[in-house]
Amino acid sequence: MNWDWEKLSEQKRRQGSPLPDPGRVGEDLGKKLTSLKGRLPGGPKIVLLAVVLVWLASGIYIVEPDEAGVVQRFGAYAYSTGPGPHYHLPFPVETVKTPKVSQVRRVEIGFRSVTSRDGASMQNRPVPEESLMLTGDENIVDAQFIVQYQIGNPVDYLFRIDHPDETVKSAAEAALREVMGDAKIDSVLTSGKLKVQTDTKVLLQEMLNRYDSGVDVLAVQLQDVHPPKEVVDAFKDVASAREDKSRLINEADAYANDILPKARGRAAAILNEATAYREQTIRRAKGGADRFSALRAEYDKAKDVTRERLYIEAMENLFSSPDLEKTILDDAAARQAVPYLPLSQLPPAPGAADPAAARPEPAKAEPAKAKGGRS
Repeated sequence: MNWDWEKLSEQKRRQGSPLPDPGRVGEDLGKKLTSLKGRLPGGPKIVLLAVVLVWLASGIYIVEPDEAGVVQRFGAYAYSTGPGPHYHLPFPVETVKTPKVSQVRRVEIGFRSVTSRDGASMQNRPVPEESLMLTGDENIVDAQFIVQYQIGNPVDYLFRIDHPDETVKSAAEAALREVMGDAKIDSVLTSGKLKVQTDTKVLLQEMLNRYDSGVDVLAVQLQDVHPPKEVVDAFKDVASAREDKSRLINEADAYANDILPKARGRAAAILNEATAYREQTIRRAKGGADRFSALRAEYDKAKDVTRERLYIEAMENLFSSPDLEKTILDDAAARQAVPYLPLSQLPPAPGAADPAAARPEPAKAEPAKAKGGRS
């Protein structure tokens, strides 16, 4: 801390207690040590012994649980130590370094995290020279990502490479550019992000292992992947068109899945109805043919009796039918009646005009009903 000696002296003077002069204090302390050394027997030896003890005690060090001790002897690696208190030969014979091996370190590529002035929020400042990359289909993509790593081998980490963070950053950028060079932009922007992260992590670890860096890569996380801002609107239009295409395909599939089962069911029903009608017609025809053959045999035996029986059965069926309208005339009335065809009661042909609508229905005489005779 920097002291404003004049202001402090003025403040002490106002409070009524004068501030001692630092030069005079140091001079008085030196005089006291000189007088003390002269009064003690063997004073220089004691001072030298105290200095030696302090120098030997400087070799005591403690390694924290999240650290690893790496001891150097005359600048070269000597041995490693684990957590706990240890001792090494004092400087300049041996020195110790204690890197934090369990700390998760972080490297940002394509952006930099910047804390706001109030310290309440974090903002990302883009670095285009790191984030702009070329994909396998010759498109440019803006990719920002983070690499998390730990110290796996503290000896290699300390002595094999210079500036470990910069080395990891450069290797990570090279690995991601290589992976992006083999990928398509559609995959990178949509469903292929996880594959890009995994491939980049594997490739980055292989590169760092070749460097004997002593670094273990924990994760590669894509923070933001998007097209360059100059063409982002065009990419949005393409994405919207793809979504419309997928939506229309899904609607067509849903319609096909709805109508095809119905059509198949209707076709099966028609086939079953046709099969049933065919079997019914064939059996009815065979039955009619067998009946006719039986009647023919009976007719050959007794023609008059068989003819009369057939006539009676026909009339019985005709009169017993409730759906038929019957008019019974005797012979005299039948000779006086004029037969006609009721065209107005016939159903019109498909597509033809109704003849009853074009002309009035002709008047007809109500036939007289009589009892007896044949129709």
